[in-house]
Amino acid sequence: MYTSYIGKKFLALYKERFQKPDDYSAQLFFDEVMFPLFFDDEKHLMHVSNSPFFQKPKQEDVDKCGSKSLAQYANLKNSIENEPPNMSIYVGFAAKDIEGTTSGQLTDMDFKTNAEDVYASWIGEALAVGVSGGFVVLIDEPEILCAVFEGWQYYRKYLLQTPNLKDKQIETWNGQWLCHRLSKRFIGDRPFDNFEVETAEVLGKLAIPTKQWSQIIFVLSLKYPNKALTAYSYNLSQTNTTLGFINLYLPEIAEIYELRDKLFIDYKETILKDEQIEKLETFFTFKNACKLGSIGLKSIEPTKLRDYMPKGSIEYARGEEFKFTNENSYINYSLYKLWIIAMLNKTELLELATRLAKSLLLLEAKRREDEKNRGKTTLFQDIEEVKNAKNLRSFIEALTPLIEVGNAELYVNVVEQVLKMPVDNFPLFITLVRFEYAYLKSKE
Repeated sequence: MYTSYIGKKFLALYKERFQKPDDYSAQLFFDEVMFPLFFDDEKHLMHVSNSPFFQKPKQEDVDKCGSKSLAQYANLKNSIENEPPNMSIYVGFAAKDIEGTTSGQLTDMDFKTNAEDVYASWIGEALAVGVSGGFVVLIDEPEILCAVFEGWQYYRKYLLQTPNLKDKQIETWNGQWLCHRLSKRFIGDRPFDNFEVETAEVLGKLAIPTKQWSQIIFVLSLKYPNKALTAYSYNLSQTNTTLGFINLYLPEIAEIYELRDKLFIDYKETILKDEQIEKLETFFTFKNACKLGSIGLKSIEPTKLRDYMPKGSIEYARGEEFKFTNENSYINYSLYKLWIIAMLNKTELLELATRLAKSLLLLEAKRREDEKNRGKTTLFQDIEEVKNAKNLRSFIEALTPLIEVGNAELYVNVVEQVLKMPVDNFPLFITLVRFEYAYLKSKE
């Protein structure tokens, strides 16, 4: 199982970092590091369904071993030594028999596993990063694995310092910690400085919320702006779910920050800070984003963007007019614009969209003058048809009559540019025009 692979990979890093001997085993790491930190307390850091740490030991075993946790650990060791591999002792493995809910993972193939594999799977699971939607990811990158490991000790401290806090949330904590650890706000000798975890009440207890998957991706893109990473995603519960290996194309995401610096260079300290970009909510859930085949620019489409795209131009488009009502609306406008320009991959189209929006506004002013004369509503209809065009054909048909009104060179140029676009890009371009139109109108 991949949990075991990651566990072994980290163990090699750990041995190199702390100068451990070559024969330093996963079991020894569990004895010296994981058990004291994760399980030798009433509040555990990690939950593995049906494992001995999940079950109450016999009182005679507690008396014999000296404590409940030691008795549970003794039962785990006994199970590893005497039972065939199964999900209760080998994290991520199949059920024990065909009656289990994960029996679909059972096979009659004969392949060898040993205690080292089993203990390593616990290490690997402890390095998993929780993302919104109930899934976790294992990221095969040494620096990330070591950063997550560093956070284990601080989870135990945070758990001890926070009354009524739910335990067994290591994967969720790892997501919170990784975003903090890789950020520019992290201070090595004061790790809790600038670390804000907004707990939520769940069934009468405080719980650590799971990080939005996109926020983790944004943080990774800042750390690795020129690198693609591979993540393995899954969910372990009554029925295990595997999304498999997902490529994270971080340079595509990092382009958002590059465009921010280019387009908002004069006032980037007051709008669209890194933290504001990281909090962008996405249209796709993590599971649906994975269905796209990889995590890249397309997968971080802003959640509300389709509300403002022309009806019929794309699924779920609603054709609403964007309103500038407060500071947050200006931030959203900038985020939407950044993502669209990154998708169009041509900053010149922003200038073209802005020029077209200005021209439409001038025609709008002319339309208001014409309203003084009865019956002159054609120009108004033409403007609305341009803004609400759902495809290239309807856009060109709506724009053609305006050539006769004026600014023909601009309109011809716009038609030439949209004809060069991939068909899928047109809804983005016309939405950019709609945003620029709304923004310029708000300044009147």
